[in-house]
Amino acid sequence: MGHDVTDFEREVVQRSQELPVLVDFWAPWCGPCRALTPVLERLAESAAGSWLFAKVNDDEHPAVAEKHQVSSIPAVKLFIQGNAVEGFVGVRSEKDILRFIHQHLPSPHETDLKHARALMEEQRFPEASACLSAILEAEPSNDAARVALAECCMSINPAQVATTLAPISIESPVAEKAGALRTLCRFAALIDNSGSLGESPVKPRYLQAAAALRSGDYAAALEGFIDVLSRRRDYDQHGAKVACQAIFLLLGIRHPLAEKYHRAFSSALHS
Repeated sequence: MGHDVTDFEREVVQRSQELPVLVDFWAPWCGPCRALTPVLERLAESAAGSWLFAKVNDDEHPAVAEKHQVSSIPAVKLFIQGNAVEGFVGVRSEKDILRFIHQHLPSPHETDLKHARALMEEQRFPEASACLSAILEAEPSNDAARVALAECCMSINPAQVATTLAPISIESPVAEKAGALRTLCRFAALIDNSGSLGESPVKPRYLQAAAALRSGDYAAALEGFIDVLSRRRDYDQHGAKVACQAIFLLLGIRHPLAEKYHRAFSSALHS
């Protein structure tokens, strides 16, 4: 059950340093508010203390609403570590609200996930895989851990990538990364099935890039695929282009490797 806020700074901003706080900006005269608030209260009761629920009467606290850019109600904002990280306006279904909350709540296993990522950077994939599997056993909805586990599978057993990613929906924040991994697992598996590739002077370099991808060395993989792209862009049905695009999507366009190699990729693609 939520409570009506009287001191926003203390009850929301400061409290969200310890636990996420979901804030419902509402007013007694607002019909949609009266429909939404009970849904939020039910979800808060079932949250088992993983987040808190607070209500702000827009009529009684107009300055608070204005400060947080609430121009229409009902408005819901999620506060984490003192800041509003995301929100929505209007009535949503219980399923949509629950999805919104799960997408934005910090995982209780964030430290373990960072540890697994550190192991992956050191190419210690079996250890990282064990750590990530433990996270998913405790928190099956942790899509970030699932994507990381699929990355490990690319090195350990590419055939397991698709199965690992199967629970991730198209609405997940990591759906694009999951799609990139589904594309890349084919390239990672090529070193076990090199006979499926046509003969060409670029074939050894192509396989070298695939081997680098499988080992988690994305820099070497990009260098190899870009080299093939510059020499024979149509090899393996434009595979070098597809592989580079998927690596960029997996890493994110702001990743240092994406920024470093994207210009060379574009030059090779259009040369």
